[in-house]
Amino acid sequence: MTTTQHATVEIFLNAFRGLTKAQRQDFLKKLLHEQSYRQDLLDIALVEARRRESSRPLRDYLAERPRRSHR
Repeated sequence: MTTTQHATVEIFLNAFRGLTKAQRQDFLKKLLHEQSYRQDLLDIALVEARRRESSRPLRDYLAERPRRSHR
């Protein structure tokens, strides 16, 4: 992230923090109403929730995964 992008994010975050609780809720409802933003937020939440999980090699995952038959 560039310095300009970081500054923009900080300004936006400070403005968001300055909103009343009702305004924040209204903003988040509108944000979640848009499918692409909703999916982005869900993806971010999932990554954050699983961040501390240990990782494993893709090869191991693929070996354990059941094979699907293609039609």
